Amino acid sequence: MKSIISFVIRYVPRPFLQRVSPLVMKVFAQLNKGTQVQCPVCGSQYSKFLPYGRIARPNALCPNCLALERHRLMWLFLKERTDFFTAKLKVLHIAPEHCFIDRFESLPNLEYITADIESPLAKVKMDVHEIPFPDDTFDIVFCNHVLEHVEDDIKACSEFNRVLKESGWGILQSPVYNLEKTLEDKSITDPAERERLFGQRDHVRKFGKDYAERLRRSGLKIEENKFVKELGQERIKQFALAPDEILFICKKGI
Repeated sequence: MKSIISFVIRYVPRPFLQRVSPLVMKVFAQLNKGTQVQCPVCGSQYSKFLPYGRIARPNALCPNCLALERHRLMWLFLKERTDFFTAKLKVLHIAPEHCFIDRFESLPNLEYITADIESPLAKVKMDVHEIPFPDDTFDIVFCNHVLEHVEDDIKACSEFNRVLKESGWGILQSPVYNLEKTLEDKSITDPAERERLFGQRDHVRKFGKDYAERLRRSGLKIEENKFVKELGQERIKQFALAPDEILFICKKGI
């Protein structure tokens, strides 16, 4: 199972995966019945979640809604630490995830706009380097696991800063590795070499522990939020969260 999932993620085009994976996962959902873990996004319970990723992290993917560890943590944060589900908010969601789209679109308090340059799930075709919305448009911006793919992550973040309202905020998750400094070399274009150096064939950089400091160069204020530590071991285990994951919360800066 782990090797199959790793192969599919590595070689099958993402737009195709985004379309077919919900149907395929329904089969796996029947095989993992149980109550040991629970997905806070959809409420489903299983004996364990499915493995996921190139190294096939165990107990990671909810077969019902496709939420991963980072999605489950983000959902809990939005529920327990923000007014996301009740306040009148205008939201820009870059590269929207399966587990969130329908749920966020159904919230009557949100004006919810999904956007991406290639995702078939997004309503607006958009390049994050040139966001086609005026200054001070959005209350919230979500952009998860995108900045490692784009040509200029700082330019993209400066665009987020521009379109956020004065009181605006967002969540900008990316894979962050145990490197002192982000690894980046724009001369590398070979997919195999990118995978070797950056972890994935379509990654153009490998973020290090300077991630927050790096994004601040865009003008955004970046908070390294350790909300997961507030949940306690029992809830971390129940929801199968990554116990050390940091939420990178941005706020509009200068």
